[in-house]
Amino acid sequence: MAESNDKLNVAVILVSEGYASTAVGPIEVFSAAGTMWNEMRGDDPEPRFRVTTASIDGAPVRSAYGLNIAPDCAITDLGPVDLIMVSASGPVPEDWMARHAAIPPWLAERYRGGTRIAGVCSGVAFLAEAGLLAGRTATTHWGVADDFRLRYPDVDWQTELLITEDAGLYCSGGVNAASDLSLHLVERLCCREVAIECSKALLLDMPRPSQSGYALLPLARPHDDEKVRDAEHHLTGHFARDVPVEELADVAGMSRRNLVRRFKEATGHMPGVYQQMLRVAAARKMLEDGAPSIEQVGLSVGYEDVAFFRRIFKRHCGVPPSAYRDRFRPMRG
Repeated sequence: MAESNDKLNVAVILVSEGYASTAVGPIEVFSAAGTMWNEMRGDDPEPRFRVTTASIDGAPVRSAYGLNIAPDCAITDLGPVDLIMVSASGPVPEDWMARHAAIPPWLAERYRGGTRIAGVCSGVAFLAEAGLLAGRTATTHWGVADDFRLRYPDVDWQTELLITEDAGLYCSGGVNAASDLSLHLVERLCCREVAIECSKALLLDMPRPSQSGYALLPLARPHDDEKVRDAEHHLTGHFARDVPVEELADVAGMSRRNLVRRFKEATGHMPGVYQQMLRVAAARKMLEDGAPSIEQVGLSVGYEDVAFFRRIFKRHCGVPPSAYRDRFRPMRG
């Protein structure tokens, strides 16, 4: 098939000492959109994106674990593009950012010109350093979240979220989220059908819950409190019934008051909210599988009052369960 003139141009920015998968993953997702699924079904490929890679000076970059990657060009040689995606760095100390000082002002200039900008994992720092995230919602990897809050206090960090979108600025919360963010962008810039076909071809899960700010997939915050982890496991195994805090305290071998305090410190949530999140996650899966009865889904996850279930679901996912089912259930045929 002849090359289409309506392809969208995507530039993936390679950074030295970064994580190669956060560049290679997006390259593969955008390149596969409209092509891989078609080819697997015997249809003509219809590529939807044209992908270019760039580094600061056009020279090869060496990843955090020794992989050398040669870009197509320098960032200053890039022509007009529809989307720029910056791959992830390691932790971002002062001297590391100084060695990549050319990227933030270049991103700011491109954004002012109307280009969408995305940051993967700790690569979100480049957007923040450019001043693009001031007063906006963003996420990043939990491991650098505290440092980012100190360095960029004017950003509304929502690090429990896997993906955020705010005014053409896109952020993802982890290394593996590079593919989630890429699929989300395929859906936003192209269409949901192509994104689903791409996810099937690459055996990737589609990003699931969505709300008005396009904040997706809450992440469980890692922690080292073994007793709280025991309580979490107990909740996971019994979320469909009401689990009293006293029961969790017994499982963890501590007082009720101590359990509540340590559970909140470790997970970021009160036990009751945590149980709601487990129930909503289970309900999402049922709805994604096409469950026809909202009432039955609510009952299955522990809510006898279907109206209350709808309110809880919308609170966590941004849309009612019926709308969520209609948007995310499998395509037929």
